[in-house]
Amino acid sequence: MNSSGELGAALHLARAIAETGPLSVASFMEIALAHPRHGYYRTRPGIGADGDFITAPEISQLFGEMIGVWVLQSWLDLGSPKAWHLIELGPGRGTLAADLLHTLKIRPQALDGLGLHLVEISEPLRRAQAGSLASLGVSPHWHARLPDIGEAPCIIIANEFFDALPIRQFLRLNGVWCERRVALAEPTDEHPRFAFVAVPTLYDVISEIPEAADSPDGYVVEICPSASAIAAEIGSRLTRQPGRALIIDYGDARPPGEPTLQAVRGHARHDVLAEPGTADLTAHVDFAALAHAAAEAGARAHGPVPQGAFLEALGLQARAEALRRAATPAQSETIAAAVHRLTDAAEMGALFKVLALGHPDLGALPGFPNRVD
Repeated sequence: MNSSGELGAALHLARAIAETGPLSVASFMEIALAHPRHGYYRTRPGIGADGDFITAPEISQLFGEMIGVWVLQSWLDLGSPKAWHLIELGPGRGTLAADLLHTLKIRPQALDGLGLHLVEISEPLRRAQAGSLASLGVSPHWHARLPDIGEAPCIIIANEFFDALPIRQFLRLNGVWCERRVALAEPTDEHPRFAFVAVPTLYDVISEIPEAADSPDGYVVEICPSASAIAAEIGSRLTRQPGRALIIDYGDARPPGEPTLQAVRGHARHDVLAEPGTADLTAHVDFAALAHAAAEAGARAHGPVPQGAFLEALGLQARAEALRRAATPAQSETIAAAVHRLTDAAEMGALFKVLALGHPDLGALPGFPNRVD
């Protein structure tokens, strides 16, 4: 281990705790994931069979093609603007952007005035995105934050983006609300170890989560202020200029009051506090909070709906059958397995949800139950 490798983030966290006391879970996540020199997203590609986790676009081109169908229909619903932005938050290796751009070629005029904007802080992933998009004739623009992108009619895609934003955790203990924080388990300058502690808080948990008012001891509340802030920024942007946003992520799968923070490394569960900076940290997304924040900013929320139902409503099965007719038996089995993984309730079909946001005057959206053709 060295300061730029597996121990860098841990040493930085240990120094921060020594200087300021136990860190909030949000601060721990922010340093472990996004520290400019040692953060997981700054130093590791993460995604793919040779990484730590795999996302829907990496499972099959079908996912990106269906998102492309949604983007194309949304572009038409916006009045086919000649100049428009396609914005992706956390675009991974660029696979989703590449696959949906292939679909947009059905209407070449949609590509003529397209500005592709990728919000990405990881240099390794920016390089991967550039490689994925190199042959498509579209030059992406990279940004660290959504507000850095100029105004235009836009369509925003966020696939597995919100789950990695820093959360705060609050714990009911002996009838008192405490904030769950991260402390040093034992003082050491070489291999820091960390532990959760509960610190009494004046934060008004009940005003944030009213349903937690009569919660028992051990009840955990998670909030994500940065997710709500980004949803509000999206909502405001979509009301200033006609546009839509599609948010695909996982959440709402555990009973209320249970923590959802988890770490993944090498496609397996990992101790959240062990070797920070070397594993991906995520938590379930509060779709209701995102919808509320966007609506407060003026946008209209649609859903969430299960990912499986959303993809099937866009024509996933028909597209898969078309691919299978021209496929070898082995390829056909691969396509069928991908469809199962993306849509089955026991796989990604129910755990992953889809929330759409739009300008309030745009009406129904493709892939949602209130779609009117």
